[in-house]
Amino acid sequence: MSSTLTSEKAYRLVNTRFPAIDIFDDCASVEEFEVLFALQSLTNPRLQNEVGDLTLLSNDQIPFGITGCSYATASFTHINRDGSRFSNGEFGVLYMADTMKTAIAETRYHVQKMLSLIEGLHFEMIVMKGLSCTISGELIDIRANTIAQMQTTDIYHHTDYTASQHLGFKYRKQAVEGLHYTSVRNPMSSCYALFTPKRVEEIIQSTHYEYVWDGKSIEVRGITAI
Repeated sequence: MSSTLTSEKAYRLVNTRFPAIDIFDDCASVEEFEVLFALQSLTNPRLQNEVGDLTLLSNDQIPFGITGCSYATASFTHINRDGSRFSNGEFGVLYMADTMKTAIAETRYHVQKMLSLIEGLHFEMIVMKGLSCTISGELIDIRANTIAQMQTTDIYHHTDYTASQHLGFKYRKQAVEGLHYTSVRNPMSSCYALFTPKRVEEIIQSTHYEYVWDGKSIEVRGITAI
């Protein structure tokens, strides 16, 4: 079953230590990007590291000219080689949520998991940047109808991503734009997994949040100004 999104609002959180990639935001077209990238490469040896691996994303998939183009693109050129729910680490996925509450629940889980693996870490504070997004697209709707259904469906396993990664690989290979799925960390809310940034219409900064680790769990605090 498909899920048609038309200028749908969605939300995302990213670590503030990852800055926006200016060159994506400075270009209005593929042609302009190719010229500017070639010129800047001559004088900026760090440009390749900033932009990421462009072989992972066709230039015609980049939504040049939109507000927040770099936020839409970064997940596809700086990929998580450890994988994620719908990627085995070979390709990028842009994850978003239906509300900021759901985005917080999802990211809080993953940041907490990461910090818990650092032996002897009793305090850490990470500032996360809230992003308000507008997206369109034809997504495959794999949402669960009930929590009981989620608990018996392999793609919604809390820690084992084998089945969901297989599903993501299959649909991406079929050039599907993305998946509309149920949040595991905020059950019965919705999330989006986009396999291309092309249908992103806008991404703007919103509220910042402090993720405060006390050695056992994370407390999330909103920041009114930064």
